[in-house]
Parts: sequence; C-alpha cells; structure tokens
Amino acid sequence: MKVSETSPDGTAIYSASILENTATGFQRDFRFWAVIVGLAITTLLAALEHTVVTTSAPAIVSDLQMEESYTWITNSFFICSTAVQPLLGQLCDVFGRRGVFISTVSIFTLGSGICGGAVNGAMLIAGRAVQGVGSGGIVLTVNIIVSDLIPLRERGRYIAIILAVFGVGTSLGPFIGGAIVEATTWRWVFWINLPIGGISLIITWLFLRIQYDKEVSFAKKIKRIDLVGTSIIAVATVAILYALTYAGTIEPWSSWRTLIPLFVGFFGLALFASYEMSRFVVEPVIPPRLFHNRTSVVIIVNTFISAMVFYWFLYFLPLYFEAVLLYPPRRAGVSLLPQSLAGIPGAAIAAVCLSKWGKFKIIHLAGFTIATLGLGLFSLQNEWTPVAEWVIFQAICALGVGMVLDTLLPAFQAPAAESDQAAATSTWAFVRSFGGVWGVAIPATVFNNHVDQSLYMIQDPGVHKQLMGGGAYQRASARFVESFPPQTVSEIRPVYRISLQRVFQVGVAFCGFAMLLVLVERNIPLRKEIETQYGLEKGSKNDMQQTASQPTTEMNTGTNNVEAV
Repeated sequence: MKVSETSPDGTAIYSASILENTATGFQRDFRFWAVIVGLAITTLLAALEHTVVTTSAPAIVSDLQMEESYTWITNSFFICSTAVQPLLGQLCDVFGRRGVFISTVSIFTLGSGICGGAVNGAMLIAGRAVQGVGSGGIVLTVNIIVSDLIPLRERGRYIAIILAVFGVGTSLGPFIGGAIVEATTWRWVFWINLPIGGISLIITWLFLRIQYDKEVSFAKKIKRIDLVGTSIIAVATVAILYALTYAGTIEPWSSWRTLIPLFVGFFGLALFASYEMSRFVVEPVIPPRLFHNRTSVVIIVNTFISAMVFYWFLYFLPLYFEAVLLYPPRRAGVSLLPQSLAGIPGAAIAAVCLSKWGKFKIIHLAGFTIATLGLGLFSLQNEWTPVAEWVIFQAICALGVGMVLDTLLPAFQAPAAESDQAAATSTWAFVRSFGGVWGVAIPATVFNNHVDQSLYMIQDPGVHKQLMGGGAYQRASARFVESFPPQTVSEIRPVYRISLQRVFQVGVAFCGFAMLLVLVERNIPLRKEIETQYGLEKGSKNDMQQTASQPTTEMNTGTNNVEAV
C-alpha cells in the first residue's frame, strides 16, 4: 500500500484501489473482533495505572520513605504520558500503527516491572515515568487504530467498548489498589500488569496486521517527523506540568519556582503555535488546519474541561470517603463503583445515539448539564450523608461525564479529512491528558488553600502543623484522622468536609462554562465510509504490491472530496 509524496498544495496521493476497497464499509470478521479484544485488554492496562495508586500511595510512601516526593508517583506518570502523545501520533503515520502500538505496550510493561521492583523513591518515580510514556502511547494508538478500522458514523459504538473498559479500569483501580495493600505487598499494584501486558502483546502480534507504506526509505520517514515542533511542545508541556506539581501545595502560586516554569511553558506553547503555522514545517505534528472551524475549537476546549472534571471527582471523592466518612481504603475504592455503573451505560447510550442519528451537539449539551448538576450535588455532602444519597450523586455526575467522554473524539474528527485522523486523534488525546493534570492541580490548590483557612476550627496546634501547606491532602485517610482523640476527630472532619465542598463548587463553574460553550457547536455530518491506507492487511504481499501500482487518486487533506488525477 503506497502513498506518494505530498503535492505542493498540501494534498496526499492515495492508491485508487485503496480508496475503493476502504470506502465501501468494513468487515467485522474474527480478526476484527480479536483486534478489538486486544485493544480493550491493553486499554485496561493503561486505565488501572491512572487510579490504582490513589489508595495504595500511603503504603508506598511509607515503605519507600518518599516524604514530599510522593507527588511524583502520580505526576511523573501524567507528565510523560502527556508530553509524548503529539510525537507518537506522527510516528503512527510515518512508521505505521502496529510497530508503535507494540512498542508502547512493551514500554508500559517494562515500567510496571521497574515500579514493582523499586528499592527507593527515585527508582519508583523513574518506573512511573516509563509507565507514563507507555500509557500515553496505548491510549493514543488504540483510538487511532479504531479510527482506521471503523467509519466515523459507526465509530462511537466501538469506542464505547474501549472506553467502557477504560472506565472499569479507572473505577476499579482504587479498589484494587486498596485491596492489594490490605492483603499483600503494594508491589503487586504494578506486577499485576505483567501477565496482562503479556496477553496483550500476544494477541496484538498475532492479529494486528495494519497496512502502511513500507517502500519509503528510513531517511525519508525521518524527514517527515516534525522534530522541532515536537521538541518545543514537549519542553513546554513538561515545564507547565512541573509547575503544577508544586503550585498551591509545596510552593505558593506567587513563588518564582512556580511562575518561571509556567512562563516558560506558556511561552513555549505560543512559540509552538507560531512555528506550526510557519512555512518551515513540512508536516506539522499538530496541523493548524484542524482548528479552521468553530466546532473544532469548542470541542477541543470542552475536551480539556471534560478531562478536568473526570479527574476532579475521581481524585477528590476518595478524600471524602476516607477523611470525612472515615472509610478504610478498600471500602473507599468500592464506594467509587457507582461511577462505573452509571458512567459506562451513559457512554454506551450516547455512542448508540450518535451512531443512529449522527448528531453530537444535543448529547454534549445533555452530558455537561448532568455533570454540572452532579458536581453541585457533591458540594452538599457531609459527615452524615446517607449511602443512598452519595451513590445517586455519584451516578448523576458519572452519567454526564460518560455521555461526553465517548462522543467528543468523533465530533473532533468529523471536520478533519481521513488523512488527518492520526493527527486529529493525537491532538485530542494530548489535550485530554493535559486537561487531566489540571483537573488534579486546580482542585488540589483550592482544597489546600481552604484547609489552611479553616485550621482555626482545630484546637490542637500539632494537627495544624501536619495539615497545613498541603499536608491535609497527603494525610487524607481514616487511619490518620482516627489516630487522634474523639474531640480532635470531630474538629478535623469538618475541615475536610468544607474544603471538599469548595472544591466541588469551583468544579461546577468549569463544567457550567463547558455547557454554555456547547451552544456554539454546529453538528457536522459523520462519514459512513472509510478512506484510509491503514486498514487491516488483506491478501498476499504480491497482491498488495499489485494494488500499489494501480492508478492513483488525489485526496485533499483539508476536505473529504476525492478527485481523480
């Protein structure tokens, strides 16, 4: 399967037979479903590691004596996961999907082994960074491969399968982490990924055979990579995420240690945008043409906000369960299950509706409205909230988030040509990951600041010292709270409660803004056919070479129209 060099006006040349074969639909045979199963298993790997440390972190920090560096258990993972996604998206176009996918699964599995065998905090953080690179690649390439195999109109249903697994993984992560810590060593939090990763690699190796241009020389492939743009956005991303690691917790926002990395990061993003729009770039890692209509801009902003909201309640609801309701880690993990029980059906229903009617605006409006309501209900929770109430509140918020989580990517891909699907997917995945980090940093700052303002409610000055300056977030566990006399416990719990209420109130503002932005969206028709050179391989090598030698057609990368040359 061959793609000739890009023409001067930015169009790509495709084999006519490729378009004829791929534009008529897709086959759901055994190999197709084997690939979907393999992608789902691999997604489970990445999903578990997003949240499994939320309940196991205290045991890890204590065993490895990490003290203040504990934040890097999570942040090293997210920083590396986010920073590599634009590059990996372009590598998928240059070297093919299969090689990149297998490499990222292998990297993730290696990182899991390093984490499980860590003898000190530095080794664990390094392992989590390696895991992050693999996880970012897994989430990205899974979406790209699904986009290659399935028409846009039908894509939501299959993405729903993948995201349902992702939702189960992120939801079960806290429970699994808590259960492992209580039953055995925390190291199994990471070692559990090794057999799952092995199964994923076997399935992928056997069934994931993706077409791509194998005739272009290695030197020409390297020239296609936007090394300058990739370097700029990677440095900018790392600088911003580094600042967010300490901002509002260890260092105040006004500190030079926070402001300088933020300045470098945002300046880097501005420089990156300018460079990508310049004439020096042959093949931009994030093509500016992806943002040439208002719907794409709205979708990418709301992708950022939806990721924020998702991690907003995923990371701070456990604090409510452990520090306010005084649940042990395992029960706190179980208490997050309602989000799966509501979020997964919500995502599935939204995906079916999108495939049936091809309209995403009403789904986004309903989703963000419901999620805003859910966050508002969270702000009403206190020490005496009955189980039935917080289950319903959680289900409402998860239902809304699930509805938008599954339908934002197809909406962003709709205006883009099929030849831009990898670039569109990697851009969307990068923004989602970037938003997820802000979804931890912003509420953490709100929480810690409100705790500091509320410490007057606690009489014991020793407790003040332990909770101030970010200590409340680090020590948010039933074991810590209940280690004090009953009178002090009755003073600590309200501090956590009112601080978390403020966190969710701020979340309402962000989610409500996204709801209003949806009104600016415009429904764009979702394609019912596939026009891609990256489908599953068919026939022998000679057949494919014969196909590549047939007459070509030219497909403009800015539109979906195909013209004969």
